[in-house]
Amino acid sequence: MEMTESYVRPKTGHFLPAISTMASSYRNTRPAGHNTNQWSTSSYHKNDGTVPTLQRAIPDLLRTVTMSYPANRSTMSTRYTPDDWFKSNQGNYRQSEASRHSAERLRRDTMRLIQDKEQLTRRMQENTSKDIGERLNDIAFWRSELSHEVDNVAGETVALAEVKRRLERALAETERPLQVSQECMYHRDKRMAIDLVHDDVEKDLIKEVEVIKSCQTRMKQHLERATAQLALNRAAQHELERDLSDKVTAQRIDDRCHHLRNTSDGIGFFRGIERLDPSVSLPESWSKFTDNNVLRSQGQRAASRKLRDEIEALLNGTSSEMWSQFNNVNVSFTSRVAQTADARNSLQAHLTKTQQEIFQTEMLIESLKKALRDKDNPLKVAQTRLEERTRRPNVELCRDNPHHRLVEEVREIEDTIRKLQERLLDAEGSLQSLLRTKVTLEHDLSIKVNSLFLDQEKCMSIRKTFPSVPRLTGYT
Repeated sequence: MEMTESYVRPKTGHFLPAISTMASSYRNTRPAGHNTNQWSTSSYHKNDGTVPTLQRAIPDLLRTVTMSYPANRSTMSTRYTPDDWFKSNQGNYRQSEASRHSAERLRRDTMRLIQDKEQLTRRMQENTSKDIGERLNDIAFWRSELSHEVDNVAGETVALAEVKRRLERALAETERPLQVSQECMYHRDKRMAIDLVHDDVEKDLIKEVEVIKSCQTRMKQHLERATAQLALNRAAQHELERDLSDKVTAQRIDDRCHHLRNTSDGIGFFRGIERLDPSVSLPESWSKFTDNNVLRSQGQRAASRKLRDEIEALLNGTSSEMWSQFNNVNVSFTSRVAQTADARNSLQAHLTKTQQEIFQTEMLIESLKKALRDKDNPLKVAQTRLEERTRRPNVELCRDNPHHRLVEEVREIEDTIRKLQERLLDAEGSLQSLLRTKVTLEHDLSIKVNSLFLDQEKCMSIRKTFPSVPRLTGYT
């Protein structure tokens, strides 16, 4: 403010503040570019920035004040007293000191606050980096567990799929033995008459069909279980792989966050991001989720391993059962073929003997007929003699010895003829019995030949081969 008031020189020489105060005050209050004609001279500040001496400052100040001294002195007596002036100065001093002390305290507190907050920020950043590092370790651990479990469940799935393929091949191999057994039963239904019996071969064939069908049923059931278990294994593997993919992404993000520094590129402000919480899990639920996935996969692997063992046992058991019954049927066929062959041979022998006896009987009949024919002439002779002798005259008609002999001869010849005729009837009856026997033997022989052909040629020929154990267990 430009001075327009009157100035009264004080009686004391202490009318100016200290030079340091004046210098500080002038430096702090004089506006830049201000005209130096008021309150200071052009030589007040030297080029080196030092404060001018008191002897030079006082005359210049007095000269400036004198130039603006008012003419009317009576008006200054109504202003302030020196005490007011000193009190004002003292108040200003105290206020200045208080302001400086407050400013110094604020400066010290602020510097301490800055240092404390800097340390706190650095410590919190370090702790956050440490937490992110620990989180990375947790993710790496579960990622390793997931990778290991994915490999295990993938290997188990491959093993189960291979066993399933073996089971399918083994099931396909049972079709041919079943067809052979049914075909044998079909052929044996063509047996005739007395040979159409429910023998051991038929019983074993029926049992073989039942065994093969039972094996097929169990194989189909295990195939369905294997298909379902493969689906469960793949589902568990899918969950693991999805979890592993999420872990890889999270690890990449957290690793990038872990390596971020105050001097890193790509950092920026995201206002209000701390109020956004997109979390869907807590650390406990996060680890439990992965642990549950691993446990579920391990459970499926255990079930798959158990099913594989059951399928292995089933393949071995079914192949053993079918082979055992196949051998039983073959043994029964062999025994039955031997029995039929013996019966055929016996029938053939009896038929031969019967045919020979028929021939002999036919010869006998011819002999009897010839004998009967041979008795005709002697009977005629005897009867003719008797008839001729009836013509003897008178007393010559004597019952003499010739007459008795001729009567006896006729009776003897007639008795012989009767006996020969009876024997001829017996021979002809025997011949008819032999012929019937021959027909029966021939028919039975044809039955035996037919049965032998069916069992030996039709059935045994198609039972010469049977799937091997490796084929029945699905290895080939």
